[in-house]
Amino acid sequence: MDSNASFPSVSTAKPRLIQRIVQYPHPALRHRAKPLRRVDVELRQMVAEMLELMYERDGVGLAANQVDLPYRLFVMNPTGDRAQKEQELVLINPEILSRKGGMEEKQEGCLSLPGIYAPVRRSTKIVLAAYNLQGQEVRYELEGLAARAAQHEVDHLDGVLFIDRLSPGALAEIREKLLELEQEFQTNRRLGLIPDDRQIAARLAALETLRT
Repeated sequence: MDSNASFPSVSTAKPRLIQRIVQYPHPALRHRAKPLRRVDVELRQMVAEMLELMYERDGVGLAANQVDLPYRLFVMNPTGDRAQKEQELVLINPEILSRKGGMEEKQEGCLSLPGIYAPVRRSTKIVLAAYNLQGQEVRYELEGLAARAAQHEVDHLDGVLFIDRLSPGALAEIREKLLELEQEFQTNRRLGLIPDDRQIAARLAALETLRT
């Protein structure tokens, strides 16, 4: 979720596992993430890179399918401040147990839809259960921006984008910007920078067999 609503080159550096945040309308964003069955060293490195990308892009949350991974996992820091490590959350197989406190409409953005903001209705308080990187079950009562960000990221894991929750009028207002992203995506695909849908689906399926 957008907060506004490199590795060393020496030979000992680990190769980067995550290259970029994918942008709308990349098919990975519509892929329903699969629950993780195990955590390994490589996944921990992916989580560290997701946090780094989130901070680099001034975000407060980032879901795995935003970085072309099919896992039910997201990272979050409602402050958006990398110095406040105590606010970082790594949430594996998250589940929203309850939504409380009524609804509120506020501006949202998304790192996968850069430059696009629109009002979205969300619950003001939620109870969320998940597992952390140590395999421990955790439960959080979240409110305000933290609750909004968590709902936004859980939506991502279900293949839902914030633009899917807009009123017809709000969607019409951003339609031109969406078309620009769609045209950019098609141009990059013609240039061979983005695989076709079949290749993307095969890659995601192969990754799922490793940890889900």
